[in-house]
Amino acid sequence: MKKKVLINSNNAKAFTGFGKHAKNILRYLQSTNKYEIIEFANGASWSDASLKLRPWKAQGSLPDNQEVLRQISSDPQKARKAGYGAEMIDEAIKKYKPDVYIGIEDIWAFTDYWDKPWWNQTNSMIWTTLDSQPILPQAIEAAKKTKNFYVWSSFAEKDLNDLGQKHVKTLQGTVNTDDFYRFNDIDRKKLRSQFGLSDEFIVGFVFRNQLRKSVPNLLEGFKIFKKDCPKAKLLLHTHWSEGWDIPRLIQEKEIDPQDILTTYFCSSCNKYEIRVFTKQEETCRFCASEKTLNTTNIQHGVDEEQLNEIYNLMDVYCHPFTSGGMEIPIFEAKMTELITLVTNYSCGEDSSSQECGSFPLDWSEYREPGTQFIKASTYPSSIAKQLKKVWRMDANKKTQMGKKAKEWTIENYSTESVGKRLEAIIDSMESANYEPVLDEKSKVKNLEDIVDDGSRIAVVMPESAVDVLWLNSLVDNLNSLYPNHDIYVFTKPEFFDYIEDHPSVYKVIPYSQEIENLHLLEGKGNHKGLFEMAFLPHYGTQRFHNFHHNGIDKTQLELYEN
Repeated sequence: MKKKVLINSNNAKAFTGFGKHAKNILRYLQSTNKYEIIEFANGASWSDASLKLRPWKAQGSLPDNQEVLRQISSDPQKARKAGYGAEMIDEAIKKYKPDVYIGIEDIWAFTDYWDKPWWNQTNSMIWTTLDSQPILPQAIEAAKKTKNFYVWSSFAEKDLNDLGQKHVKTLQGTVNTDDFYRFNDIDRKKLRSQFGLSDEFIVGFVFRNQLRKSVPNLLEGFKIFKKDCPKAKLLLHTHWSEGWDIPRLIQEKEIDPQDILTTYFCSSCNKYEIRVFTKQEETCRFCASEKTLNTTNIQHGVDEEQLNEIYNLMDVYCHPFTSGGMEIPIFEAKMTELITLVTNYSCGEDSSSQECGSFPLDWSEYREPGTQFIKASTYPSSIAKQLKKVWRMDANKKTQMGKKAKEWTIENYSTESVGKRLEAIIDSMESANYEPVLDEKSKVKNLEDIVDDGSRIAVVMPESAVDVLWLNSLVDNLNSLYPNHDIYVFTKPEFFDYIEDHPSVYKVIPYSQEIENLHLLEGKGNHKGLFEMAFLPHYGTQRFHNFHHNGIDKTQLELYEN
């Protein structure tokens, strides 16, 4: 029987790093014909019809119910967690009963997962990106409770190992090496001529315009380099209406705007052009559609074939950043045999040496406000120095270094290379053992160790901060109606502070999913139950019978007969 492997990550169709990686891994595992693959696609609805078209089973991570979605969206914390699949993950596990669960997201996507009953019944694996030091406390907690814990970069493995988590290993993210390759010199010249380019020395940067991408540093370094190389051009393949105000930075640094190129993409005809930035929503010169031409972005952007062409316009690739879990464009650039300049911090430590076709960019430390994470500010002087080194490099040496970059990337980051290592990990795992759900007597025995003698009322409210704060009013009312009962509140530990000091609350107990069983709490048949009444206000629907209360609840409405 084939092992069931559930992959929980960005939708494989998403134009994101996680989306690309999920697509690569899903395709590889499916190609082995060894496993039953299920994609749990973050960002898609549970019954999204488009998911049925994939060669593997696929389920969306968001609820179908629009009212539930509306309620979730009103709470930013819930909305963020729901985006990672928190609302439907238990349903997915229940439906598919996977032998292996692989979560591929930022670490906060899995908050509380490692405390769920199924976490140790299946072979649960976290494969996450960590981008800064010191390591996030949440990651340390997750590593302690997760047997199969993998990171994308070796610096995170080392730090977690030093903290006592010796089982943490590095398993790199993937690059689709089939899509990226170097053109021959003739085709490169033809490509340049399409955009009015000839012998310019083009410095490239492919990135999402986030503040952690060091655009000001790159512009300053380029300005210094430009003094030595008058024909230099800087190609910023990004969306100019997000993150950094690039036109303003160009003006502040007194750089000629004609020296800064960008990528425009038409959402109507799907063609692109490379030129100087003017504005967004321009008329496309290819199809004459109005307001469809914008700088490339994650909603409307170039495909892999077009992106490969863009890398082939470049003479060198420069990627300065403050930190990162894995910067995929670095490896795509290496596949096109470009020498890459990379900030030597965080994941950059793995990809900035000459052995992998790179030159390191030096940096100074600063601390991120709030988190106190160490971040890197790349020296513009280092950027200029390394650009000058590549520009002056012997052509043969440059070619050899570029080929080395490609070979190294294939060996360490190709889908096949990483996929084989993942395959070995999965094959080493035993089939999952989904133990029968504990019967009510077993559950009661566990609760009996917690509750005290006397008349008791249970109130269950798993989360969130707003709802638990609201619970304070409910507890006041219950205490006035039932002054001789001890009130027990069940909620997640992170919300204890919002309720545990209430004078009417007898005891606060950590929430677990099996608590959501009114028959367990109040009793049924021969089972007496531990509480005379139990209230589950977060589930005021027909999903649970939550109105019995053993027939002793009091009404605050007076009924009159005519």
